[in-house]
Amino acid sequence: MKLSRILSNRNGVSRKQANALIASGRVRVNDRVCRTPAQEVDRFSTVRLDGEIIQAGEAERYLMLNKPAGYLSATVDDIHQTVLELIAPELRWHLHIAGRLDRSSTGLLILTSNGHWSRKLTEPVVKIPKVYRVTTAHPISPETEAQFAQGIWFEFEGLTTSPAQIELMGEREARVTIYEGRYHQIKRMFHAVGNRVTTLHRERMGGIALDDNLPPGDYRSLTREEIDSVQ
Repeated sequence: MKLSRILSNRNGVSRKQANALIASGRVRVNDRVCRTPAQEVDRFSTVRLDGEIIQAGEAERYLMLNKPAGYLSATVDDIHQTVLELIAPELRWHLHIAGRLDRSSTGLLILTSNGHWSRKLTEPVVKIPKVYRVTTAHPISPETEAQFAQGIWFEFEGLTTSPAQIELMGEREARVTIYEGRYHQIKRMFHAVGNRVTTLHRERMGGIALDDNLPPGDYRSLTREEIDSVQ
């Protein structure tokens, strides 16, 4: 919403008067003087006129959830239970999911009210590493490491995935690091090399690692260090 409109709606002045107040330097947005009436101001910003609060910014929310299997990564669904149902009702408002997991997958899921922050975490062009523990239906072939490193062609998107790393943990188990997070990416990559993923568990997104003390279905707020790790 434009700053002039916030001032007009909540302070009982005309739009022309609001513009004059802003131009005179009497209005601050997040403790900085703003002289631009058309400045877009989100709901998280605090607006003051002569030191008096006109809009108290909402607290941004950043949550880490240890997603259990069987929950849909969605805010609402008519058929399946969603991960939002695991969150206390008073915290759900404006939350969205930063990097979905499919219903059978488990592990680290981030929910936040800050869309700008979540885009930095999830957009493929940013290339933040995302680490998964994977088990497969068949033994992982010796060629898989090189195939993942050179990228896998996705016909539907018409692109080759960014190089990914695979660390073998057993005959049918591996830790996989990708840098994009495309739709069902890891499952499709293994399918492309003649294998099938049976379990998928996300351990880390960039500098945010799943808390070992967080049971499946439980959640906690991110620390300031974890939030600031997303640049």
